[in-house]
Amino acid sequence: MTTSALELRNVRKQFGSTEIIRGVNLSANKGERLAIIGPNGAGKSTLFNLISGRFGVTSGEILLHGQAIEQLPPYKINRLGLSRSFQITNIFHRLSVFENLRCAVLWSLGYRYSFWHKLNALKDARVQAEQVMESIGLAWRRDTSAGLLTYAEQRALEIGITIAGGANVILLDEPTAGMSRSESDAAVNLITKVTRDKTLLMVEHDMSVVFGLADRIAVVVYGEVIACDTPAAIRENAKVQEAYLGSHAPDQEVL
Repeated sequence: MTTSALELRNVRKQFGSTEIIRGVNLSANKGERLAIIGPNGAGKSTLFNLISGRFGVTSGEILLHGQAIEQLPPYKINRLGLSRSFQITNIFHRLSVFENLRCAVLWSLGYRYSFWHKLNALKDARVQAEQVMESIGLAWRRDTSAGLLTYAEQRALEIGITIAGGANVILLDEPTAGMSRSESDAAVNLITKVTRDKTLLMVEHDMSVVFGLADRIAVVVYGEVIACDTPAAIRENAKVQEAYLGSHAPDQEVL
C-alpha cells in the first residue's frame, strides 16, 4: 500500500514549443509538509496549476492517493480531497468571514446544488464554518465583510477556505507573500495548526518560513527538480547553493 498522498511521474508541460516543466518526478507522503522552492520562472506555480487541474499535462502522470488525476478538471480533483490557495488572495470580498467559510463547507456536507435549502437553517454548515473560523483566529471578525479585513487576515481567511471542505492534501501558493515578519510568524503558526495530519505542499520564497515548516524541500530550477531532501541536507547541498541560494549561501542568514 502506497504511503504517497501525491505523486508526479515524469510530468512535462509545454506551451507551444517551450517546455516549462521537464520530466518532474516528485512525491509527498501522507502527513508530510513538502516545500517547493526555486528562482522566479523556475516553474513552481506551473506545477501547482498542473496538480490542481488548471493546466493539463503534456505528458506524465499525477496520482492523488494512487488515483490518476492529470485528466480531471479542478472541481473533480477538489472533490477527491485536494484543495489549494493562490498567490493573489481569492475570497468573496462582499461576503462576511462567516459567509465565506460557510460557502466553502457546503459541498463536503452533501448539499450539492440544493436550491431548496435555507442557508440559515443548516446547523451543520454553521457549526463547521464556526469551527474553522475559530481555528484561523477570525471568530471576532465573524460578521465583517472580507474586503474590510487586513491583508494578513484575508490570507488567513483564504487558508481557512482552503481547509474548510475537509481536503487532506493542501497546496499553499506563497502563503506569506507581502507580510511583515510578525505577520509571517503568525501565518506559520496558523499553517502548522490547521494542516496537522494533512499533507501540505507549499511554494514559498521566504526561506525562514520554508526551513521552519518543511519536512522536506524540493528545489526546482528550469522546470526540473534538482534536489529533494530534508532542510538540513538542502542547506548543505552544493548544487542547490550554486543554482538557487547562491554560491555564498552558507554565509547567508537564512541558511
